[in-house]
Amino acid sequence: MPSRFRLLLPGLRLLLSKFRLLLSKLRLLPFWSIRVHIIVACIALIAAIWLFSQPSLEVATCTAVHGKIESTAINTRAGTIEACLRTRLSTIIGGRIEYLGVAEGDHVQAGQVLMRLWQGDLRAAEAVAKARRTGARQRHREACAIARQAEKDAVRQEELVKSKFVSPTAAEKARTEADARNAACASAEAEEETAMRQLESIVTDLDRTVIIAPFSGTIAKINGELGEISTPSPTGIAMPPAIDLIDDSCLYITVPMDESDAPKIQPKQAVRINVQALKEKNFSGYVRRIAPYITAVEKQARTVNVDIDFSNQEQARGLLVGYSVDVEIIFASRNDALLIPSTALRDGNKVMVLGKNGIVSERTVQTGIANWQQTEILSGIKAGERMITPPSLSYPELRPGIRARAFKTNPR
Repeated sequence: MPSRFRLLLPGLRLLLSKFRLLLSKLRLLPFWSIRVHIIVACIALIAAIWLFSQPSLEVATCTAVHGKIESTAINTRAGTIEACLRTRLSTIIGGRIEYLGVAEGDHVQAGQVLMRLWQGDLRAAEAVAKARRTGARQRHREACAIARQAEKDAVRQEELVKSKFVSPTAAEKARTEADARNAACASAEAEEETAMRQLESIVTDLDRTVIIAPFSGTIAKINGELGEISTPSPTGIAMPPAIDLIDDSCLYITVPMDESDAPKIQPKQAVRINVQALKEKNFSGYVRRIAPYITAVEKQARTVNVDIDFSNQEQARGLLVGYSVDVEIIFASRNDALLIPSTALRDGNKVMVLGKNGIVSERTVQTGIANWQQTEILSGIKAGERMITPPSLSYPELRPGIRARAFKTNPR
């Protein structure tokens, strides 16, 4: 009430001064003129009282304007840059580190030996196995040569039996000898095969003491020094890897998104990427994969993990694995839409419109694309019209039909 009174005070003062002037001149006017002046004064007084009784709220307003709008979703917690290929390597068996051919930060090639454990006992066993294989191979050759000769003698004896130059007994004896020699050949072949498999087993044990790069990449971390004991992870117990190898030529992002946005996220949707360490530079990407389950970090914070690829890996080159990132997944966008602040919308898609005459009206609008800042209006509002925004919407006396005036106008 005091604010409205201050607004009407100049008008009332002017009205009183006019009324005094009128009284001073009434004595000089005829009776009918006096009545007209009295009627006019009464009408002016009634109008002043009516204006004084009308509410005149000061409200914040915004104007409906055309512009670009996007429907987006942002991550609930910081995402992380990951390498497309990353492996934490350890030897299969434990032992003392005999060779360490790399350092942290080195770039290595696929197939390069990175670490090797002491192999003295296995090398000795390998030498014994090779000697056994050589002996078995020689015995195999000898036995098979004898068997071939025995087979020829048996065939010759069988031919002589047909010509009756030898007795059938001699031919049977030669055949028995050939069969025995053939069996000895097969046995020697099996012994050679066994010796070869024993050698392969020892070579496999040797491979268990060596770490070889499965792909080209950069050494991120080494746990262990030359001469120290490297211990593999026992079953069910996590141990630090001996070598952490990453391929930083291909990067992607894994980021948690709120579960309420999960139904709207689809592969190939465009994404804006902001690396927190590089505020001045933005990257573009797209959704590659949505996890098929919800992660409950806390009961009140349920998220779905989304994998995002960079649109151009060359632009992402040089980014460090582990960087924190924020992403904005774009669901839809429109360049020339009629927009109002989302805060101007009330329940039931209603807005409070402040007319040019200062009268408040309520309208129901049809909305389109929306985000937490702006909402697209498809119908119900025209460009240039003014809507009442908070904190004005919390006024209990704000209702359709009252008079109000704007004290602040936002462009959007």
